Amino acid sequence: MVTIRLARHGAKKRPFYQVVVTDSRNARNGRFIERVGFFNPIASEKEEGTRLDLDRIAHWVGQGATISDRVAALIKEVKKSSLICHGGHDGQATHRTSTR
Repeated sequence: MVTIRLARHGAKKRPFYQVVVTDSRNARNGRFIERVGFFNPIASEKEEGTRLDLDRIAHWVGQGATISDRVAALIKEVKKSSLICHGGHDGQATHRTSTR
């Protein structure tokens, strides 16, 4: 089964998460099919906190992929936020958050 979930990267006590499409049997930080965004929980005000390619996420959900609870919450937060800027590629949402 294909799932959309977070893969943890970054240094000790400085997490950085990639939003990836992967087979559910693969390890958390293991092989993935496609990277569809990132989430930086400790981003400063100047830095980008979250970027999701909503078009690709919709594509994979249409193909039968399941979404983890945390990624679903991130998608909801990005869609709800009034700070959405469309930049880079069409369909990519950039979201700046203050998580403190």
